[in-house]
Amino acid sequence: MDINLARTFLTVADTGSFIEAARKMHVTQSTVSARIRTLEDHLEKDLFERSKAGAALTSAGEQFRRHALALVRVWQHAQMEVSGSDKHRDRLSVGAPVGLWDGFLLRWVCWLRSNIPDIAVSARAQLPADVTQGMLEGTLDLAILYRPLNYSGLVCEHLFDEEMVQVTSVKAGARRSSYDYVALDWGPDFELDQVADSADFLNPDLSLDIGSAGIEYLLSNPATAYCPLRTVRQYLTRGRLRIPSRSRKVTLPVYMVYPEVRDEEAFEPILDALRSEAVRIVRNLGR
Repeated sequence: MDINLARTFLTVADTGSFIEAARKMHVTQSTVSARIRTLEDHLEKDLFERSKAGAALTSAGEQFRRHALALVRVWQHAQMEVSGSDKHRDRLSVGAPVGLWDGFLLRWVCWLRSNIPDIAVSARAQLPADVTQGMLEGTLDLAILYRPLNYSGLVCEHLFDEEMVQVTSVKAGARRSSYDYVALDWGPDFELDQVADSADFLNPDLSLDIGSAGIEYLLSNPATAYCPLRTVRQYLTRGRLRIPSRSRKVTLPVYMVYPEVRDEEAFEPILDALRSEAVRIVRNLGR
């Protein structure tokens, strides 16, 4: 079967729209429709219920989704193994929002390189939507996200709860400027309106779309921002940052997502190492 049929099916299933699937895949809507028709002819089943509202999976479509994920993933691995050298026995492609890499996933990658060096690792900092798309298409083997993915064929496992805290480098007792709030972008799952208690949060004078690197701004300038506690804990301990009184906290659960159908013997040590790193974070934060 043409693997593009499976990829197109998964994109339509994810977006719920032939039009949006065409946009994401950079093809015409007629191409998407033709591919889905071809796939349905092969399977002799309708995979989608079409309506003005979009496209919803039929029961047959739900059943096929798991197999489509496996097809795409197997094909991708076959391409990499055939075209790659004999240096690596396997490859692992991991995606996560940028804020989860610093102080968490990079440490896990270091463990992989030290303990399983014959696996080639591709680590990607991506928007959550792109991470989700990669798992559905099979271009990612593992995802770490703030929001669970409830799709057939994928296992979603809770790792730990991320605590987002407001921190400031403004000295205690000093008058805060109305311009000292900085909006650090930790991804769409962290919405400012969840923690807004003044106009500063809704209309910041400075927005930094650079994840943990934005903490350097706080350390060099009198400013206030929300950050994951694990990334600023050392600066709180040293007194370089502090948590203002009456500030609010936001909890974001962190999940890892991996295929239900996998080589468990090869995959479990990778997942166990990630679980251990999550336990280390919880222990270091005293929770």
